[in-house]
Amino acid sequence: MNSLKRTPLYHTYKESGKLIDFGGWELPVQFSSIKDEHEAVRTKAGLFDVSHMGEIEVKGKDSESFLQKMLTNDLSKLNNGKALYTAMCYENGGTVDDLLVYKKSDDDYLLVVNAANIEKDFNWLEQHRHGEVVLENVSDVIAQIALQGPNAEKVLQLLTDTNLMTIGFFEFIDHIELQGIEALVSRTGYTGEDGFEIYCNSADVPKLWKSLLEVGELFGLQPIGLGARDTLRFEARLALYGQELTKEITPLEAGIGFAVKTNKEVDFIGKEALLKQKEEGLARKLVGIEMIDRGIPRTGYEVFIDEKRVGHVTTGTQSPTLKKNIGLVLLDIDYTALDTEVEVQIRNKRLKAKVVKTPFYKRG
Repeated sequence: MNSLKRTPLYHTYKESGKLIDFGGWELPVQFSSIKDEHEAVRTKAGLFDVSHMGEIEVKGKDSESFLQKMLTNDLSKLNNGKALYTAMCYENGGTVDDLLVYKKSDDDYLLVVNAANIEKDFNWLEQHRHGEVVLENVSDVIAQIALQGPNAEKVLQLLTDTNLMTIGFFEFIDHIELQGIEALVSRTGYTGEDGFEIYCNSADVPKLWKSLLEVGELFGLQPIGLGARDTLRFEARLALYGQELTKEITPLEAGIGFAVKTNKEVDFIGKEALLKQKEEGLARKLVGIEMIDRGIPRTGYEVFIDEKRVGHVTTGTQSPTLKKNIGLVLLDIDYTALDTEVEVQIRNKRLKAKVVKTPFYKRG
C-alpha cells in the first residue's frame, strides 16, 4: 500500500511525470529532462506543483506582535499586500525554518512554510502563542503552483483581467479571478527568474494547471519537476532547508542575514544568540566553490585544506546554465576569501576547487 502523500495535482500528471519519494510526498522529479526543464524556465516559462508546501493562517489583533517575537525579520514596516522572507529560530540561533509571510491586514497573515516542517512549525508557533491570536494549519485546503520564467507574466495575463504589471516584486493581490478561479497571486518564486506563486482552493488547482499549460503553449510553457527546481534555486543561491539551513546552521551562517533584524524593537526568539554571533564574528559561513579538477561536488562531501577538514558541501551539481561544476560549502571562516583553494573529497580522491562569488546566476 502506498503511504506517500500526494498533492491535488497527482492524477493530472501521474502518467507524464517521473515520480519519486520527496520527503514523504510522491512528486515529479522531471517530465522531460532536468536540463531541458531548467533551460525552459531560464528562457521561456515553467509551471511547478508546489502544493506540498505548508500554509498557516495567523489571525487576531495581536498577530503582528506575536509574529515579531517568532520571526527574525521586521514586520513593522510590512504593508498590506506585501510579502516578506524571514527565518524562524530556536533560542540558540539555529533555524526552525525559512518562510514567506503575506500580510493581508493588521490582523490577518499567511505563512508559507517548507513541506517537511509543517507540523514542527505549527507546533512551535502554537507553543509560543500569546495574546489574541488564532493559528490554523490550512495546508490541506490550499494548493500552490509556481509560474516562473521570462514569459510568466504573458502566460498568466491570458487568464485574468487584473493588470499583473501592478504587482511588484514581493507584492501580492488576493482574490484575483483566473478563469473563474479565485486565487492569491504573488510576484515571488524560487528560481531566480521573474514569476508568480499562485494559491487557490485545492479543488480548483487541476483546472488551473491545465488552463495554464494550454494558454502557455504559445510561450513555450512546460511543466517542471523537482530536479530543475533544485538546480534553478541553487544557481540563484536560494537556501534549501535541510541543507543550507538546519537547526545547527543559523541564518547568519547561511548568508541570509538580510532577513535578520537584530535592531527591531521586539526581542525575537534567538535574537541574543544571533546578536552574539554578529558581534563576535562568524566561525563559519556559506560560500560558493567552483571545481578546478574534474568532479562534481555533492551534498555532504567533506572539504579540506591540506589534511584539515574545513567544511562540507551543502548543495552541488553541474550548473545547467554555466556548464561548470559548482557547489555551496559551509566553510571555516579563515578559508572563505575569494579564490582560496580547497579540496573536495569525492569518493576516494581529493579534488581541487576554489572559492567564487555568489549567486552563481543572476537574472539580467
